[in-house]
Amino acid sequence: MKYSNFYDLHTHSEHSFDGHHSCTLMCESAVEKGLKGIALTDHCEIDSKDCNFDKLCSNQFFDTSKCQYVFKDSIEVFRGLEMGQAIYNKPLAESILNKYKYDFVLGSVHNLENMEDFFFLDYKDYDVYELLQKYFENIYKLCEWNRFDSLAHLTYPLRYITGKHKINVDLSRFSEIIDEILLLLIKNEKALEINTSGYFNEMKDILPSADIVKRFKQLGGKYITIGSDSHFYDKIGMGIEQGMDAALKSGFTHITIFRNREPKLIEIK
Repeated sequence: MKYSNFYDLHTHSEHSFDGHHSCTLMCESAVEKGLKGIALTDHCEIDSKDCNFDKLCSNQFFDTSKCQYVFKDSIEVFRGLEMGQAIYNKPLAESILNKYKYDFVLGSVHNLENMEDFFFLDYKDYDVYELLQKYFENIYKLCEWNRFDSLAHLTYPLRYITGKHKINVDLSRFSEIIDEILLLLIKNEKALEINTSGYFNEMKDILPSADIVKRFKQLGGKYITIGSDSHFYDKIGMGIEQGMDAALKSGFTHITIFRNREPKLIEIK
């Protein structure tokens, strides 16, 4: 392993609607791979019409708390959540965050309001630039809401628009609003995630790109988290080393972990 301070802060267990394996198996895999820490950040999609949020959150929090205790001598387990589309129902999102004492919360947007996830869209039916404009506007609103710790996969739609569907996008059209998002993260002392899942699909790149990570640093960004977005136990930690490479090249000397929602800088070494 190239680095000793090796953390994966974006993973999904069977508590996610698209997860596959138990929290225990995810942690066991992380231990076997030599990670120092893992955040179990299961999906909590606030605009879901058929989710039993009480059941989801209570069961997931119980399991992650149990893993935190069971694995305390071998790996640090962070009780986490990926809060999707929180701005579409802020009272519900805030009630969950007030009830459960997470270590780490990712903020994300996977779909525009009353629409399907970007994964499912048939892009022949849409102007991708209109979709992206609305997406980044929602990301900005999410950052204004400011109840998460790290902004997940800032350029999420590109995973499917440019990756899966091979539609070229001139992202420079959105430079101004992306800067506004980054500046708001910095103002609110929030982290930007380097999501390494793109290395292992059609994108072959991190989300967001290294150029945006570098821009975050240039504007004064301090906190970076790195996560594989793994939904399988055997993919825990995938791409984390490349993500740390990208962080170093962008000017960061530390990654960030969160305990009880408080950031702690960890040297990249």
